[in-house]
Amino acid sequence: MHKTEDEESPRWYELLDLLETRVDSLTEKFIARLWQMDDYRESGVGTEEIADTARETFHRLVHALKNRPGAVVGDDGGLSVQLGAKRARAGIPAEALITAVRLDFALLWAELLDIATPADAPMLTSKVEQVWRIVDEFAARTHTSYLDERVRMAQEESSLQHEFIARLFSVVTPSAETAAQVADALGLSASGQFGLAAASGQAASRLRAVHSATSARLGRRLFLRESGDMAYVFWPVPEHPEAGALLSVVPPALATVPCGVAMANGLRALPAAARTASSLAALLSPTDMGPLSADLAWPRLAKRQLQEAGLDLSEEIDEALQHCRGVERERLIEAVHHFLRSGNVSLTAEQLFCHRNTVLNRLSRFRELTGIDPAVPDQAARLVVAWA
Repeated sequence: MHKTEDEESPRWYELLDLLETRVDSLTEKFIARLWQMDDYRESGVGTEEIADTARETFHRLVHALKNRPGAVVGDDGGLSVQLGAKRARAGIPAEALITAVRLDFALLWAELLDIATPADAPMLTSKVEQVWRIVDEFAARTHTSYLDERVRMAQEESSLQHEFIARLFSVVTPSAETAAQVADALGLSASGQFGLAAASGQAASRLRAVHSATSARLGRRLFLRESGDMAYVFWPVPEHPEAGALLSVVPPALATVPCGVAMANGLRALPAAARTASSLAALLSPTDMGPLSADLAWPRLAKRQLQEAGLDLSEEIDEALQHCRGVERERLIEAVHHFLRSGNVSLTAEQLFCHRNTVLNRLSRFRELTGIDPAVPDQAARLVVAWA
């Protein structure tokens, strides 16, 4: 009858029995090596907890090496699952965790060599793969558990963040206490400055995609708020952004997303910023290829509000110019448009390739027909809004 490998290698089990008596020594060596790793030395994991886990791990690994045919290879009683989850909660990086687990092989093998005799060399050579496989399986299960726990942690954090963000936006002006609680939950400054973008429809889907992509990697932090068809994303900005520089602090990933953007001075101002950004998003046209701020869109916003109040400035101007011949009408409007951009007659003449007197005559004719003088600021504002 053919002998099994176990029957041919009783010495192997003698070595494993001796190895198990050295678990305490292995644990001490493991801790000494582990504290050389910055991620563990600077973590909040205590020496006693590490020692208990290491001792249990070495016992489990030796028992796995003793498995006879038919036993469950690598069964560790759930230790690897517990270890992966605990280290994930402790904030240990995955690479550091796996490096630590694979230290077990180096220590186990060094200890086996220490207790073996020269005559054991051929047998030990045949066991290298088995020892490595047992440790590697343990490391793989630990890593899987670690990743599963990280996913649960991310889901918990996301759920908690959504809860606090919803609380922040649930009232017109949140209390200072609410702002402080939200700041603590999100890791933000309650008095900091924030940018906020709002969009609906397809643009809202793009906002959500940007948020997901940014959350999946290190970098600028974006926070998502959804309400009906609207999606809002807000982010912290430098403490002292340049005046009127809102678009300069918009994350690059949002630069091509049609959306309304606004600034909030403190978390308590975010609901108001969301209302402003929503109003701006409603003004977006098919030609808008990126964020729209109040600095750029105030004429459109004013025009919309005046129209809702029953006042259409553009209609009044059209009626005043209806008696002009087609060519004259076009040239008057063209001259006024260019003048409104710069307020400079000479520059307008240069842009239109005509004499400055021609520009003055057209501005005068426009004033005569409409009663609006483009050179007077408050009257010019009527034109800017009417033609927005």
